[in-house]
Amino acid sequence: MTIRKLPLGLVLLVTLLALAANFAAAATQSLTGVVTDNMCGKKHIMMPGKPDSECIRACVKAGANYALLVGDKVYVLKGDAKQFDQLAGKKVKVSGDVSGNTVAVVSIADAEK
Repeated sequence: MTIRKLPLGLVLLVTLLALAANFAAAATQSLTGVVTDNMCGKKHIMMPGKPDSECIRACVKAGANYALLVGDKVYVLKGDAKQFDQLAGKKVKVSGDVSGNTVAVVSIADAEK
């Protein structure tokens, strides 16, 4: 009987370790960058002559997600889209849980104020 329980215990242990590693990866961080969208990212060439904020809003309306551009890295923002909309194209400071290329936003504020 104990030989049969060993693989099950090992599977449970590995699963718990994987969950713990995933939880640790989603660490709260502060990032400063520009609110953009994940379709255009850094370059808003879809609407020449228009402000970046208009392009960002048009892309989001077409199905893109609001994002944060930090250097050359684009993080998808998860949270209150109304807040992101007000800050489209602006430099902001974001605090949130970062996991891969996604930020679950806890707070966002205009970095210029």
